[in-house]
Order: sequence, then C-alpha cells, then structure tokens
Amino acid sequence: MRHDATSELYFARSVFFDYLDYAFGALLDGEIVGRAFGVPFAFNIEGRSELPDGGWDQVIRWAHEDRLVGRRPTTISALEIALVPKARGIGNALAMLNALKACAKKMGFAEMFAPVRPSQKQLDSRKAMREYVTLHRADGLPTDTWLRTHVRAGGKILKIAPYSMTIVGTIAEWTQWTGAAFNCSGQAEVEGALAPVLVSVEQNYGVYVEPNVWVQHAL
Repeated sequence: MRHDATSELYFARSVFFDYLDYAFGALLDGEIVGRAFGVPFAFNIEGRSELPDGGWDQVIRWAHEDRLVGRRPTTISALEIALVPKARGIGNALAMLNALKACAKKMGFAEMFAPVRPSQKQLDSRKAMREYVTLHRADGLPTDTWLRTHVRAGGKILKIAPYSMTIVGTIAEWTQWTGAAFNCSGQAEVEGALAPVLVSVEQNYGVYVEPNVWVQHAL
C-alpha cells in the first residue's frame, strides 16, 4: 500500500506538516501502537457534488488542489486508522475513529467521510465489493468487522469507490514489494489485497485497483 503514488501528495515531508491538525498517534502504556490520518477538502462545490469513485486517491488530490489554490475546506475525509496487532480487538480502532470525528467537529465540519477498507475483504478478493457490502449478520449489521465498527459508530454506507487506490509497477517492482513471483499474465492473488493484481508479463507491468466503501459520519 505504500507504493500508491498519490500518497506523496499527503505523506511527503514537504506536505505532511500542513496536515498535522488531522494526524494522531495512539499511545498504550507510553508506547506508540497506532496512527490515524485525515485530510480536509472542499465538497459540494462546482465539480464536486458527489463523493469520488476514485476514493482515497481522489480525495487526496482534491485536498492537494485546495491547498494550491487557497480554497477553504468544508469537510474532512479519514484516510487511515492503523494499529499494531497487540492493540487490536480491544476498542482502540473505535477510539481512533472517534478522535478523527472529534477533530472534524472541532474544525467546524458537520460531517466526516471515510473511504473504508473492509478488513475481511482480503479473504475473498474476487468477490465484487458491491456484493461484499450486502453481507450482513443476523442482527442486520455488516459481516465485515471494520464496516461494522463504522456502522455501530453512526456511520452510513453511501456508495462504492471502485478505484479508490491504484498502484502500478513493473513485474520486478511487484516482486520486490510482495516477495511473490509473477510468471504469467492474468489475475494474481496477493496476500492482503482486496482484489487481484492485473499482470501483463508481455507489457511488463502489474496494476492493482482497490475498491473501498464510502461511509458518512454525521457529527
């Protein structure tokens, strides 16, 4: 995931310091065990009446454009909530989500959006995301644990972002990134990926297009 070129518009050292008000670290007994990032952007303006199909990538590009032209943001998108394994499953992910929501409210925004990366989707990478989000438990909540956390926290699933992240590299780069061999063209399974990587040995590239799920949190 670190090889998404769009991430440099947010995480690059020369840019990231402008977003520190939307960045959090998680401490557990004095140890850093997680992080959360959000990005402010202008929404419901000309050309931005709907959340983008380009999801994570596009909302970063929107925010970058807003910075360049001096446009005032009107809302925020969560970008990432990550925890080390020992800090998972005990409510810390929800605490980080709430921290981002509190940040958005403090900034005067009426809502927060999130291009959510469902946790268990990697177990069925070939299933279409539009089908995956329809999977529910007997109590009506999503089967996926991370989607369920968002819904329980008041989130509303709005739409699919079919190409939320796009990562492109040569066959050699994909081998370096994943440790896997890509010897034939077609769809290749990669551990942790939400969809197969599209590989062309003849053209010497691999393309990973990840779908996410847009969730809205009213504040």
